[in-house]
Amino acid sequence: EVQLVESGGGLVQAGGSLRLSCATSGFSFNDYAITWFRQAPGKEREGIACIKNSEDRTYYADSVKGRFTISSDGAKNTVWLQMNSLKPEDTAVYYCAAVSRAFLIWPFSRDEYIYWGQGTQVTVSS
Repeated sequence: EVQLVESGGGLVQAGGSLRLSCATSGFSFNDYAITWFRQAPGKEREGIACIKNSEDRTYYADSVKGRFTISSDGAKNTVWLQMNSLKPEDTAVYYCAAVSRAFLIWPFSRDEYIYWGQGTQVTVSS
């Protein structure tokens, strides 16, 4: 059974930091790309950071570039999202999603991802 389990969300003041984790199981981690998406109330789910495992390739949305860092550990089958300099507009539910690297064309296209976690809430107060 495939599982993606996010953790690490919470309430933080603007300018603060959080580190999200996405623990995975049930698929060949090193053959997959893992992406963090987020969805704010009333907005569409958007991809913000992607890592293609075993290729050391990362992609970032402009909205988080320079503030967020995605990383992974194949031995732990886990992906992290280090979020620094948080802003109120970063408030959202954060999801991790997975797809085989062989099938990934657009890293931030939701339709390409077949496995999703349940999400973790991040709230940034001003």
